[in-house]
Amino acid sequence: MTEDIVVSIDWLADHLDAVRVVDVRDAWEFEGIGHVPGAVSVPFDRFRSSEGDEGMLPGRERWTTLMEEAGVGTDDRLVAYDDEHGVFAARFLVTALLYGHEELHLLNGDFSAWSREHETTTAAPTVASTTYEVREPASSPLVDFETVRAALDGDAVIVDTREPWEYEEGHLPGAVQLDWRELVDAETRGLKPDAELESLLAERGITPDRRIILYCNTARRISHTYVALTHLGYETVDFYEGSLTEWNERGGPLVEGTSANDEGSR
Repeated sequence: MTEDIVVSIDWLADHLDAVRVVDVRDAWEFEGIGHVPGAVSVPFDRFRSSEGDEGMLPGRERWTTLMEEAGVGTDDRLVAYDDEHGVFAARFLVTALLYGHEELHLLNGDFSAWSREHETTTAAPTVASTTYEVREPASSPLVDFETVRAALDGDAVIVDTREPWEYEEGHLPGAVQLDWRELVDAETRGLKPDAELESLLAERGITPDRRIILYCNTARRISHTYVALTHLGYETVDFYEGSLTEWNERGGPLVEGTSANDEGSR
């Protein structure tokens, strides 16, 4: 078994009996289009909530219920996928991580990539009853508003994972723009090769020796970037769960323009 947070489609095909596969697409896609054999359905909209823990996390009780209904055990090795290059599946994995789940993997390539080469099914999976326990993670990447604000004057690389036009309309002072989709290969629908990722990141100054702080709007897109950086071996990656939703609500400073060096705060 691999310790890499990212696993290939072929790896999953060889280990289907040893993992619990989680499909985070809409329920109608899971049932009507088909899914990976043995996968269970945990639709994205069921674990995203504006009323819960730490911003958009669903809350411990809701998460426990979702996992038990899906037949997920506390110590199961999970592999998550979607059909959007992994961004929704990555959000599931980060949520699980923050609630203390330890064995977590992103399928490198989404359902469309899987279906090109491997069997799919519309058969409903057999879901056994489980008891799920939310635990405190051994370590948490979460950082709050005050921590991020204090970091504006430090040496951290603050990374905005939104689209360029969003960045131009307003970003954290000094933030580097990195659209999460730049890390994705359009053909394979998974991550670009490691060497290509490392080169792209180094061009932006996002290197493993630096402290990295990630934000977007609601912490979905940074989930994918967090998984990618973890896969590459980055050790100090902070996850601003509140992201711009909280930043704006609390009056954090924003800068307009196409460059981190542009003037014009608002």
